[in-house]
This record gives sequence, structure tokens and C-alpha cells, in this order.
Amino acid sequence: MAKIFHSVRLDDEKCVGCTNCIKRCPTEAIRVRNKKAYIISDRCIDCGECIRVCPQHAKYAVMERLEETTKYKYNIALPAPALYGQFNNLENVDYVLTGLKRLGFDKVVEVSKAAEYISSATRMMMETDTLKKPVISTACPAVVRLIRIRFPNLIPNLLPLFAPVDFAARIAREEAIKETGLKDEEIGVFFISPCPAKRTALKNPLGYSKSGVDGAIAIKDIYPQLVQNMDKLKLEDVEVINDSGIIGVGWASSGGEAAGLLKERYLAADGIRNVINVLEELEDEKLNDLDFIELNCCTSGCVGGVLTVENPFVAKARIQRLRKFMPVSCNSIRNEYELEELSLTEEVTPSPALKLADNVVKAMRMMSELKKIEASLPGLDCGICGAPSCRALADDIVRGYAEETDCVLSKLQLGGNTDWLPAPFRSKVINEEVGEEKNDEG
Repeated sequence: MAKIFHSVRLDDEKCVGCTNCIKRCPTEAIRVRNKKAYIISDRCIDCGECIRVCPQHAKYAVMERLEETTKYKYNIALPAPALYGQFNNLENVDYVLTGLKRLGFDKVVEVSKAAEYISSATRMMMETDTLKKPVISTACPAVVRLIRIRFPNLIPNLLPLFAPVDFAARIAREEAIKETGLKDEEIGVFFISPCPAKRTALKNPLGYSKSGVDGAIAIKDIYPQLVQNMDKLKLEDVEVINDSGIIGVGWASSGGEAAGLLKERYLAADGIRNVINVLEELEDEKLNDLDFIELNCCTSGCVGGVLTVENPFVAKARIQRLRKFMPVSCNSIRNEYELEELSLTEEVTPSPALKLADNVVKAMRMMSELKKIEASLPGLDCGICGAPSCRALADDIVRGYAEETDCVLSKLQLGGNTDWLPAPFRSKVINEEVGEEKNDEG
């Protein structure tokens, strides 16, 4: 079994077992036991939602630091277009790109440039009518992993193209080797990332064997030094580096990728709960009239990534203003040979994370037992047991990770004392007991 890599980690010392995270995890990958949370590795999609909601800051992202660049003779920065939305009154992205060079990078290649190639390739593929529609974007790696775990039937709908950052890395490396004569291993390529899922995708890729990116540096970590460098720049110091337009920079916020296809029959959704709702409707075949679906786990898209510094709605508005001064697009592919270079080389396969057992007969037996246990639980999804829902607890019990006695409310309904419970839970339990008495009298 392939080794699972994660960028989202848990600090046991800070965790107080408050259960905030278990209710927000989209794959039910977190449990609380003995007053401490723990993450189920094969279910985690590194979306960073637990980082966002943890009041104790017990969840964090492991990212590369700027100091990592000292390992290489020549360093390249790949800024995500979401980076541009972090700065107020920005009218020229070359200030940001030149600021990155002042931090010590030898070259800067925009991910938005590669995004325009991907948009062009997508348009070409959509015209051939060879893709299963509606096509689902693969730009958000957390969404791809969510589909593998919870919606495997939708894998055939995934767009079979590289994410922009991977193609940007290829462009950057080829140019650097040609310009410098250095060996591949002497060149360091670093993505300036808005979220931990991007780093996980680079370290543990899906659809291809190895990424050309050596590390991912969080926007929030590089931002303070970058602002200082930008403040020192004079107009004559600003280099002309920008090589992307409205379509590429538009990928920073929700709807940007879909709009770049120049088609009307698309849907764009952001925020993990909205994404799940769309996938559920798609699985129920309610959205078959669409050509393309763009999904982003973070609110407002990548500008709302958990590793950014600005309010996502403010950042999205800034991106919209910035695009007004740009050409529509600066990059596109010309033929099928170039399209092949952008295509994934391996199939994306379903994840067995939620499978009860490899043996079908055993799995069906366990599912029958799971349903019986779930029916015996109160159905409150309160999280007191440490699982996010009654069904999740039933699943844990069937797998041998929990006991039915972990549900204190289930025991209370059998005659225990409810005085210590918060009022909403106490009322629910008492009302159910009263209801049973009335039925007996009737």
C-alpha cells in the first residue's frame, strides 16, 4: 500500500477535545477520544477546514520555509494567482513578482500563466466531446481527494489535465536548465501556496507519478517579508515579469476557471458544504444539463485558502479590480501534441478509506450490523461520543474502534439521569421518553 502523506497535523498539547473539528470535517476523518482529537490518516483530504475552525490552534499545516531555498544553486518561485489578492491598491502584479525576486528567488514564473494553458487545453477537449459531462475541474486537490473517498462514481467526470502549478513547474524547469546550464537537481522550484492541500498534492500526486515542485511555502509565511520588499521598490526597479491575463489571474477566485472556458453552461461552487451539496446532486443525476463544474473547498476559491492573510471576500474583490487592467489571455496551446503534454499520465482511482471490508459478503454483513446499531442510537449527532454523527459512531463500532456504551445519550434513554446535560440535549431525551409514555397510554 502506498504511503499516505499529509500536510495537516495535530498538536496534542494544544488540543482540549472540544469537538469543533469533528463536525466540520468533510470526510469525517477526525475523532475525539480521551479528551484529545486524532486524525484518521486515510480519510483526511488536507482541506484545512479543521485548521480554520480550531479555537485552540491545535491543527496546523506543515509547509516549507524560505530557508529551504539555500539547498539549491538556482531557485524559482511559482506564485499562485491568489497571492495578488492579498495586497491593497495593487494595480501592477509586477510589483509582487519583483518583490519575490528581492526575497532571493532567481526566477519567477506565474501559475496564472500555466492556468491559461490549462484553460485553452480544456476548451479544446470540450470541443472534441470525448469527456464525460459535466466535467469536474481538478484544480482543487482537496476536491479530487473528496471525490475519491466519498463520491468514487464521479471519478470518470474528472478533467484529465494537470493542475496549473504542475505545468508551471515544467515550464520553469525547462527554461531554467536552458538559461543556466545547471542540472535538474541543482534547481529548486517552490510554489507560493494558499492551502495545505496543494502541498499534499505535490508530495503525493494523483494522476501522475512525480511533481516537478520541490516545496510549497505558505502565503502567510512569506507575506510579511514580501510586503517589506515591495514597499522599498521604486518604479524604475520593477521588472516586467507578468505574462498572464484575465483568464489566468481569474483562477484565483471561484468561477474564474469556469468563466475561462467561454461557455455558459457551467456551475461554480465554493465552501466545503456547498461543494458536497453539488456533488450529491451530481451523483443523483440532477445536474446533467451542465458542461462544466468548478468546485473549490475554500470560501471564494483559492483566495480564501486557510494559509492566506486577507479576508476572502476582500481578496476576491481585489482580484476582480486587478483584472480590469489586463489582456484577456496571453497563453494558449496550438495543437493536439501540446494537449498531450498537459494530460494526466495515470488514472485517478477510488480510495478504499470508507470500505468496510474487502470481502463483499463480510462487508454486507457489517453494513447490516451498522444500520441496526445506527437505528438504536438517538440520532442527535451531538458529538459527545467523539464521533461527528450517530452513523459515524455506528461505523466505528462495527470496525471495532468504539463501543455502544460510548453514546451517553443512548444509555440515558434507558433510564439514566439527564440533569447534567445541556438543556437542548436534556429536552430531547425527556421529550422522547414522554412520547413513549403517551403512546403506551393510548
